[in-house]
Amino acid sequence: MLLIGPNRSPYTRRVAIVLKVYGLPCEQRPLSGFDDRDAVRSFNPLGRIPALVLDSGETLVDSNAILDHLDELVGPERALIAGSGTERRAVLRACAILMGVCDKVLQAAYHRNHVPPDKRHQPWIDDCAAQAGAALVAIEQTLDATQPFLLFDRLTHADVAAVVAERFARGGLGLDTARQVPRLAALTKRLGVRPDFQVAEHPR
Repeated sequence: MLLIGPNRSPYTRRVAIVLKVYGLPCEQRPLSGFDDRDAVRSFNPLGRIPALVLDSGETLVDSNAILDHLDELVGPERALIAGSGTERRAVLRACAILMGVCDKVLQAAYHRNHVPPDKRHQPWIDDCAAQAGAALVAIEQTLDATQPFLLFDRLTHADVAAVVAERFARGGLGLDTARQVPRLAALTKRLGVRPDFQVAEHPR
């Protein structure tokens, strides 16, 4: 398999981590959706990352679709989400909120970094930051500090999403997660040092 995208993208990082958790061999090509748009479009016509090229030559786009395939590949016993029921819905809900945080951070960072200074609308940036912060607080409020993982007694996709979202909120918007969501920050710090969560920013 071939993963397209650099791990500084939370969406690509999410897939790269799950590939390591599942022990699936994969080459990675860190093409940027901004700097390498034409090259990325050869894999995804939207020019967005990540994309995953399967050994068959089929290409999957969007991190949710990619993870769904990887879950199917490893089977229900190893998948980081239940096949059905309330536990599945709980993981999907947490992932939707946490990856939504990434969406808001990306929107704010793009506006701040790519819109000319005289065209920037600071209230929009502030609103994105407020939405991201509120979402992280909502996740924090569901977290039991005595548990080793976000939702259950085992690793799920929600934990992976938490790690990438907390990191992106800190780095992309400078949110003080240690102060605002201390239990979540502590959890992601513990998970982040696991060998299967170690992914290089610019894989070669």
